[in-house]
Amino acid sequence: MMIAETFISVKLNLILRIAHRIAQSHVRKFVLLMQYHLRVSWLENTHNLIPYMGGVLTERCYGCGRCLPVCPYDRIRAVSYVRDPTTTSELLKRNDVDAIEIHTTGKGTDTFNTLWNSLRESISNVKLVAVSMPDIGESTVDFMNALYAIMEPHIQGYNLWQLDGRPMSGDIGRGATRETVSFAVHMASVSERPPGFYQLAGGTNSYTVDCLKKAGLFRSTTFPGTATSEMIGSQQTLIGGIAYGGYARKIIGRTLRKVPAQFGCVRIEDHPEHLLEALQEALSLVGPVKGYPALSSLS
Repeated sequence: MMIAETFISVKLNLILRIAHRIAQSHVRKFVLLMQYHLRVSWLENTHNLIPYMGGVLTERCYGCGRCLPVCPYDRIRAVSYVRDPTTTSELLKRNDVDAIEIHTTGKGTDTFNTLWNSLRESISNVKLVAVSMPDIGESTVDFMNALYAIMEPHIQGYNLWQLDGRPMSGDIGRGATRETVSFAVHMASVSERPPGFYQLAGGTNSYTVDCLKKAGLFRSTTFPGTATSEMIGSQQTLIGGIAYGGYARKIIGRTLRKVPAQFGCVRIEDHPEHLLEALQEALSLVGPVKGYPALSSLS
């Protein structure tokens, strides 16, 4: 099965919300994400082996699964949950959803076809359909073309292929980005790849742009009013974007943890000094890709 279960979850990624504001994008809302999502919960600590009850902070869990094999007490379990595709279809008909992301495992098209048939009546309401793909070797392009054949009759906006090299690992270290860049190099060498934008994900971090430059696959755009941004000349320049997930959460999380929380949920916009720090962190990632001006020139 390509998607073990399908469900929907709204992901609000701070770094992209910040980039959204800087660029004054016309996209109204962020991405409605469809995927098999892993949640973890801490089993009841009946033997009081550790001083902290509750273990996993459920509200902060985004399903990376790293805690499962390393828990010394083997007390963490994964919990999946499902959202009916019919409910998802109704959400897409609302006027505040612009994009949908569908995660796949590369193991067949039947489940994807079933899901797509459930959504096709409402898919015309979104501006972008993103499909996240693992690298499954030589059969990757054939699999992508099969998916595109299913989607093509109903897509009225843009489509995007997200090359997921090493899922949820960008915050581990520099080497985590090698797999996704290798995935991009492989796709750039194939002429029969399906149409659409291509974006890197899975293992992306602060080293990704440099690795793309070395591979001759980096191309940035120019933000209006700024100097011409860097472009690496290559007939195989393919990658049009980079999705920062775990690494973005890591660096922005450092700032968010500094925001006073005496009164529960707070808005970072109400704390200008922390907002400025978060913007600086966001621009360190988004700036090289989008050609945004330095933060000092925004004031």
